[in-house]
Amino acid sequence: MSGQSITDRITAAQHSVTGSAISKTVCKATTHEIMGPKKKHLNYLIQCTNEMNVNIPQLADTLFERTTSTSWVVVFKSLTTTHHLMVYGNERFIQYLASRNTLFNLSNFLDKSGLQGYDMSTFIRRYSRYLNEKAVSYRQVAFDFTKVERGSDGVMRTMNTEKLLKTISVIQNQMDALLDFNVNANELTNGVINAAFMLLFKDAIRLFAAYNEGVINLLEKYFDMKKVQCKEGLDLYKKFLTRMTRISEFLKVAEQVGIDRGDIPDLSQAPSSLLDALEQHLASLEGKKVKDSTAASRASTLSSAVSSLANTGMSFSKVDEREKQAALEEEQARLKALKEQRLKELQKNPTTATTDSSPVSLDGTIDSAPVLDPFSTTNSTNVLGGILKPTVASSPHQSMTLNSQQPHPKLVSDDLDSSLANLVGNLGIGNGRAKNDLHWNQSDEKKLTGGTNWLPNTAPSTTWNPATMVRLLWLPAQPAPSAVAFPAATPTGMMAYAMPPRMGSMMITQPTMMYTQPVMRSPNPFGPSPGAQMQFM
Repeated sequence: MSGQSITDRITAAQHSVTGSAISKTVCKATTHEIMGPKKKHLNYLIQCTNEMNVNIPQLADTLFERTTSTSWVVVFKSLTTTHHLMVYGNERFIQYLASRNTLFNLSNFLDKSGLQGYDMSTFIRRYSRYLNEKAVSYRQVAFDFTKVERGSDGVMRTMNTEKLLKTISVIQNQMDALLDFNVNANELTNGVINAAFMLLFKDAIRLFAAYNEGVINLLEKYFDMKKVQCKEGLDLYKKFLTRMTRISEFLKVAEQVGIDRGDIPDLSQAPSSLLDALEQHLASLEGKKVKDSTAASRASTLSSAVSSLANTGMSFSKVDEREKQAALEEEQARLKALKEQRLKELQKNPTTATTDSSPVSLDGTIDSAPVLDPFSTTNSTNVLGGILKPTVASSPHQSMTLNSQQPHPKLVSDDLDSSLANLVGNLGIGNGRAKNDLHWNQSDEKKLTGGTNWLPNTAPSTTWNPATMVRLLWLPAQPAPSAVAFPAATPTGMMAYAMPPRMGSMMITQPTMMYTQPVMRSPNPFGPSPGAQMQFM
């Protein structure tokens, strides 16, 4: 089977619709393609573990869900992706796995679709057991052995006796689960199992390095321990020698599949005389008869053993440094490739040298384009003056002649507040006195296109001054006035009506009335107005 299956494409499309980028990436990293998870997908998931707004339980549950597949490819790649995040992802990921009661329940997994499925199912069961044990180890000691600080001041070298004995037992259990993967070079036949083996190889090196330092600390404290502690320490040292043999076989397989010899550490075993010295010391504590041995001989044997194990630790440290250097070079090469790609894009389209979000160009210069300042002297004259000053356009058909011409608002170019104050003063806003009581305007020469004196293009109209609130008039008898056109419109928001004059009557003119909705108008402009009036005979 090669390429993504229809199921893979449908699943990825479903997550695209729901908007779950993490679930979509997990599906793409665990497709049915017989190859290891793609690096771009793994890098994206690693970055997700470093984001505080990412739901780590949801990410882990998505991976667990993929392990329920019946395809050995999907399950194996799901385990590999999980292992990758445990090693290179944020520590929050492995912390969450350690907090769960159960992880992978694949002890009975079997893919019966083909012969390859049968073979790979065996390694899936072993691999899932190691990942479970890795999470359990973190739960017991609250740190990852593959990431622990090493050296003379490291965690394992400075641990007290009681805690050291318990911790070495935890390391041994995890090491046993890793070595139980037990794969041969001729069984590493596809990219899926090869990807898993590479992660196990790196874990084996770091885990055994921590194991080695714990044993060095154990040997340095052994002759000062109590009888019970010495018995337990001796048993741990014997198991360590057995696991050193197994790790040597594991490293041989790594060399056979093409891993660089420089990336494989050299293991130096302690002299066999050290085991005899440890057994004799325990026998002496139990009261058994042993052959005499001087303190000088025991110290010499112990020093030789510690020196051998220290050389092994130095070999592991060199491998780590080489791996870090390789990772650094790979990152530098990737950044160089991105830079070259960016330069090629800029050569094709030079206008993208600077982005809208950043004024800094690629050559290090800053884009100093002029910025519009609405409060500067220059801009105030050009911008604000054109907005605030009303515009009057001449027309050959219509014009307006004002009995009392109001001056144009005086604008202060460098002071916006003063300009607005002058404009308000000329409009008469908030001023209780009236400048002109009554104005008859004949609209026949000019046409106002804006400003405070604008009126719609209608028949000659009467402008009623809103400032005149109450006026008592004693009007003499006179004939009815001739018909005058009813004002089609009055200043915005105001309707003004007045009763026609009658003989011997005193009339109070109707004050200005404000309406927010249309009102009924009297068909007779000289009839009674809809508002209340006071008339005295």
